[in-house]
Amino acid sequence: MKVVLFCGGLGMRLREHSESIPKPMVLIGYRPILWHIMKYYAHYGHKDFILCLGYKADVIKDYFLHYEETLSNDFVFSDKGNRITLLNSDIDDWKITFVDTGLNSNIGQRLKAVRPYLEGEGVFAANYTDILTDLPLGEAYGKFAGSGKIASFIAVNPTQSFHMVSMDNTGLVRGIQHVAESGLRINGGYFFFKNEVFDHINDGEELVHEPFQRLIAQEQLIAYRHDGFWACMDTFKERQLLEDMYTRGQTPWEVWRRSGVHSHQEGGRILPAAVKN
Repeated sequence: MKVVLFCGGLGMRLREHSESIPKPMVLIGYRPILWHIMKYYAHYGHKDFILCLGYKADVIKDYFLHYEETLSNDFVFSDKGNRITLLNSDIDDWKITFVDTGLNSNIGQRLKAVRPYLEGEGVFAANYTDILTDLPLGEAYGKFAGSGKIASFIAVNPTQSFHMVSMDNTGLVRGIQHVAESGLRINGGYFFFKNEVFDHINDGEELVHEPFQRLIAQEQLIAYRHDGFWACMDTFKERQLLEDMYTRGQTPWEVWRRSGVHSHQEGGRILPAAVKN
């Protein structure tokens, strides 16, 4: 199953970073959040990625063109550094398609722009590339596949510290409740789509506005209720929280580490001397 990743936004609420790098390239530990999300999908066997590029696309391209495996993998250093033998690898079996989908395009337009690369795909996944989760992806996909519907996303509890207020026409408050205790759910991203979703997206439309309303009217949209870990990196504060979790070793989104599964290469893989720093 191919995975479409929306990487072209301006990320204005992460302005401290967005002036130099695009939002998907903001680091969590040694790797950008984009890598963490791709690693998550790869753990479940989905390693064919389509990157919808826009703002500072060159930064994302350059990162993978000069990918440094030794940053997040064990290796053997020998011959004064002229020989680096990887003991495991991140991306040796990944396929990544880089597509310019426009500087100012919205999500719906970016998705339509990569439609030619999804021909023949009955089902594909999609992601905003600013959300980390421990979602059991296989279970979520199984529910979607069994439903026969066109589209699915995960529904999560809001994490913001807002309070919901109910009041009458005079302004008298009748109730106040923390949003996390309100029973409301928000769109947590992590989409699955059948290829038919393109029939519901008109030119210029945002994905979750008009197209999803059409799908709802036709009873073709479902949500998977996820109560586990979910965190969005939309602001500098949220990025710092994720970085602090990484520093403390509290990384529930790193499902590949919990299972102890790595992409080990039999006998190791030797990197050319030109690749190492």
